[in-house]
Formats: sequence, structure tokens, C-alpha cells
Amino acid sequence: MSIFREVEIKFKVTDIEDLAGRLRRLGLEQITPRTHEMNTLFDQPGRPLAKRGDLFRLRKYGETWLLTHKSKVPESHGPHKTRIETETRVENGEKMQEILIAIGFEPSLRYEKFRSEWQGEKGHVVIDETPIGNFGEIEGPPEWIDEMARDLEIHPEQYITEPYPGLFARWKRESGSDVGEMTFKAIGSERSQSR
Repeated sequence: MSIFREVEIKFKVTDIEDLAGRLRRLGLEQITPRTHEMNTLFDQPGRPLAKRGDLFRLRKYGETWLLTHKSKVPESHGPHKTRIETETRVENGEKMQEILIAIGFEPSLRYEKFRSEWQGEKGHVVIDETPIGNFGEIEGPPEWIDEMARDLEIHPEQYITEPYPGLFARWKRESGSDVGEMTFKAIGSERSQSR
């Protein structure tokens, strides 16, 4: 199990191949190829975790299952998102989901993406392909994040600190969609019906 302070920013990606090329030229090494990821958020009735800004997630990343809790850092300031993250591998994700439901948790949102990961000297960069668009994340010490962003020509006003559930909620408001989950199937079928 790991507990650490996660500091990161997201940014929109318009050209995945161009970004991957830039990361290679900057000396980052790809440590994970494009891998499917399915996330299920859990909360209790009344959504107390979401109301206080916590995230409780069961993730299947390739064949690996991870259970994660993230909480806000009260003294967090500045242009980066900072959270306390506690994470552990889970041997059997289906059984873990059954346990969570049995003790009073319920799935509150599913969201899906394809992720590739790149390692740098002091942090890492990921490229996420999601049903609502492509995003990058830069994670590491704040100075390294800003340096990497500058090298990638990402300006501070382009920093995104919302987590994917927040980005999905914003996408739903802007698109007028009432789809219930951020999956390729749900959003793809809605888009095909609206044509």
C-alpha cells in the first residue's frame, strides 16, 4: 500500500502523436504502452465522500486492479491539484466490488480511458484517450510540472485541475447530455443517436 501527496495538472491534447514525439525528444521514456482502464467510483448513500471532495475508486488497468482513496489537502494553493492518495493493489476486483457493496458503498460513476505513461527524471506524464476528449497529465514536484509544461508549450492558463468526474459533469452540461457514465459505449451510442 502506498500513501503520498499527489501533485498534478491536466491539459487538453489535440495531437497524441505529436505529444508522444515531444516527450521522446525531451528524454522521457514510455513505461506503459496504451492500456485500457476502467474506473468505478464508490460512495455511500447521500454521497458524503463526493460532498467533501474525496474520491474512492476501484480501477482495472490492463490486468491490474487498484483500490484508491484521494482526499483534498486543505492548505493547497497555486495552479496545481494536490491530494493525499492512498492506494493498494487488489487481487480480485470483482470480489472487492462485492465487498464494497455489501458494506454499504454503491457505484456512483464509471469512467473509461486508454492511458499511456511516460517517465521523466522527477515525475511522469500520461496521455489519456477518453470518450470526452484527449488529455495529458503531468505529475511530480510543482517546479518540475511547470518546467515540463513550458517545454511542452502548455501555459498556466491551460492547466486543468478538475478530476475526470468534474470534467465529465462539465461535458454533460455543455453538451446537454444526460448519459450516466463516461464510457465509450455510452457516449458513442448517444452521439450516434443524435446524428
